[in-house]
Amino acid sequence: MTPLRQLLFCAFLVLLPALLHAKAPIVHAVLFFSPTCPHCHEVIDKHLPPLLAEYGADLKILGISTITAEGHKLFLSVMEHFSVPEDERGVPVLVIGQTLLSGSHEIPEQLPGLIEQGMASGGTPWPDLVGLPEILQAKGLMHPDADKMHETISLEMTLGEKFSRDPLGNSVALLVLVGMLISLGMIGYYRISATRRLTPWPEWTFPVLLPIGLAVASYLSFVEVAQVEAVCGPIGDCNAVQQSPYAFLFGVIPIAILGLLSYIAIGIAWALQQIGPQKWRRAAAVTVFLLTLIGTLFSVYLTFLEPFVIGATCIWCIVSAVTMTLMLWAAASNPGILVQPSQLKP
Repeated sequence: MTPLRQLLFCAFLVLLPALLHAKAPIVHAVLFFSPTCPHCHEVIDKHLPPLLAEYGADLKILGISTITAEGHKLFLSVMEHFSVPEDERGVPVLVIGQTLLSGSHEIPEQLPGLIEQGMASGGTPWPDLVGLPEILQAKGLMHPDADKMHETISLEMTLGEKFSRDPLGNSVALLVLVGMLISLGMIGYYRISATRRLTPWPEWTFPVLLPIGLAVASYLSFVEVAQVEAVCGPIGDCNAVQQSPYAFLFGVIPIAILGLLSYIAIGIAWALQQIGPQKWRRAAAVTVFLLTLIGTLFSVYLTFLEPFVIGATCIWCIVSAVTMTLMLWAAASNPGILVQPSQLKP
């Protein structure tokens, strides 16, 4: 062996341990998301898995839920750091290096290229964000051998997290839910009781309640069909509810459209009960009772979803639920639905 080859061989032996322990460049990123955000679901379920499968341990993405106090605080800090206008602050948001990507279009379009750039430049460290080192320390991610982080991105919330996401709005929803359940129980008791009867409600009840229900259902139908943001007010988070998968029946039919059709049907049946042919009036009264009963039962289901499944409350939905329940009380108190057709005056 020539002296040159001997020198090269010795150099190889010296460098071999370093070569064996050399690590591939690692790209780090932070994804801010909300479990109730459909765009977050799209990014996490559709676009990230192929990238994570391709790069494996060379790509670490830390998921931070903005429904937690810690995550929300860090998210606001990031928005301030990147000077994002308040009306454009939404999730999903991904920070990689000094770049911020936002939305279910920008993230999948630009993230692959940024990952390749990071790999080519020897890796990308965790973003330099105020408050992030504490989160990394708490999760045990400061060590370079920490596992890849896509496993921490969970769209599931605990019951406490769901309720605390909107405590005031969810408390209102819970009170309304309890009220509807009590109403159903009392109405059921009075309907099967042989000795007790409900006091008839004033005739102006339906003319007052129907326009309220129609107005709310019409507005929510417009929000869902036009895909615009709802005006929510100080209580609740209407847009989180309207953008959730539960805003559509079978993923296709907007729930608000069903509500609008229900109010229209109730209005037609009530009109027939008032001014229709005499032989139709009892059937119309029974129809009003059945429609309001079904509407109230469905409102119970939807109101339950808000604090315990979605984690947000739509105040418009609460108004509709209360309106439907009051109409059920009025319909159930109508003595005409217990009268036999032969007893009706011609």
